[in-house]
Amino acid sequence: MARNKVPRVPRVPWVLVLLFALMMIGSLRAQQALPAGAGADVIRARCVSCHDTDLIASQRLAAAGWGRELDKMGRWGATLSPEQREVLQPYLAANFGPRPAPSHSSDTGAQPGEATFKRACLSCHGTDLIEQQRLSRPGWVREVEKMMRWGAPVPAVEKDHLVDYLASRHGVR
Repeated sequence: MARNKVPRVPRVPWVLVLLFALMMIGSLRAQQALPAGAGADVIRARCVSCHDTDLIASQRLAAAGWGRELDKMGRWGATLSPEQREVLQPYLAANFGPRPAPSHSSDTGAQPGEATFKRACLSCHGTDLIEQQRLSRPGWVREVEKMMRWGAPVPAVEKDHLVDYLASRHGVR
């Protein structure tokens, strides 16, 4: 009796198929996480090919900030028609705009800069984004100055206190 040998299929292609399937599932999940609205279609068509929606949602920018972000993406090669931009910018601001600032306690033991941090930083960013920065003091100076240029409500007299607070709480380990 002759045995028919079944050719062995290499495992590498199956691994690649599995990885591709997982990437597609992740991509679909990222696309499904968008709030309904006309801008969601523009994000799916123009943004999620490079960015996960998590990154987009974490920005928490006001309309002007989203405008600057779209300008920056355009300088980096992204293409949006004027009609797409008219839909996208208000959609982003409405769905991924600044969060209301948390209420402040009247605790007198607060560090200098903490109130500015809560008011100016947490109104747009989650603590997780700030905590993961782990910048040196000069790094925090650059970051705070950049945020001030982008419209963060940090008076110049509060800047050094804010930088000191950030460097002491979220500095290099």
